[in-house]
Amino acid sequence: MTDPIVDVCDLRKTYKGWSVRGRRNVDALQGVSLQAQAGDVFGLLGPNGAGKTTLIKTLLGVVKPSGGTASLFGQPVGSNAARQRVGYLPESLRVDRHHTARTALHFYGRLSQMNSADIARRTDELLELVGLRGRDCESVRRFSKGMYQRLGLAQALMHDPDLLVLDEPTDGLDPVGRNEVRKVIERLRDLGKTIFLNSHILQEVELVCTRVAIMAGGKLLAIGPIDELASPTDAANVFVDIRAAVSGGDSGASGRFVFDQLTSELAVTDSASLSVVEKISGTATHRIMMSTPDQAEVDRVVDQLRQHGHSIVRLENKRPSLEDTFMRLVGQN
Repeated sequence: MTDPIVDVCDLRKTYKGWSVRGRRNVDALQGVSLQAQAGDVFGLLGPNGAGKTTLIKTLLGVVKPSGGTASLFGQPVGSNAARQRVGYLPESLRVDRHHTARTALHFYGRLSQMNSADIARRTDELLELVGLRGRDCESVRRFSKGMYQRLGLAQALMHDPDLLVLDEPTDGLDPVGRNEVRKVIERLRDLGKTIFLNSHILQEVELVCTRVAIMAGGKLLAIGPIDELASPTDAANVFVDIRAAVSGGDSGASGRFVFDQLTSELAVTDSASLSVVEKISGTATHRIMMSTPDQAEVDRVVDQLRQHGHSIVRLENKRPSLEDTFMRLVGQN
């Protein structure tokens, strides 16, 4: 295992303030620890006020932590050595309206102390990457929000950073705009960039991220690959379509009749709930639904269905989604 690109240990941040009742402190981060490895597309999830933006600003060196440690590439956050290797797309990027995409990228290249030859070469590469070639000499005033976000990605990549931090990159975009930005993120992932992505749009995170962390109230609730975040006790809904070998040969038997027959045949254990059997309209097929967290129980039921002469047409194992996991964890907090 190589050293992590992002390394956060017991990070804390308290904002001090006042209210009508006197001093009121807000604990925005409460002992957060996480790591992101090279090549990760790391998603940071949480409701408003979870502490996501504070964490990102701390990693960028904009906010000073109250306690704990954080480093990028083994260097303290906020140091020149760390910041030179980071590209950042803020939630609300503003580009002066007199700019075109090409002049804006030249401006950001100069801010990164790049020379004119490197800026010109890099500008051509990035316009192609984000899909703005041919629109690069138009005023940004004519850009849609999706085009604006793609320009924002280009400016974040101008100095070829190793880590890209994206704060709500698809916020406010229509489905077409979200798709455009997602394709760019996928291209960057394929190029080996490490991406730290803050978003509240769960479907987008589920599509592009390799690992996620879920936060609420300044605390880290869960972290890991998406398919490993569900609790071992979370039941999957298993749907099995069968052509039932019905007692008496009645191919038109009702779902209730087949349910009673299967319940007696399968001897379903307490770990699986055989909750529904319904006849699919216009067919000789019945659909079974059972809920179980145990794959071995699914295998046993399928084996018994075959032993009793039932023909399996289709099987779908629907695991809890990222949204299911998110709502369970956040709801508990």
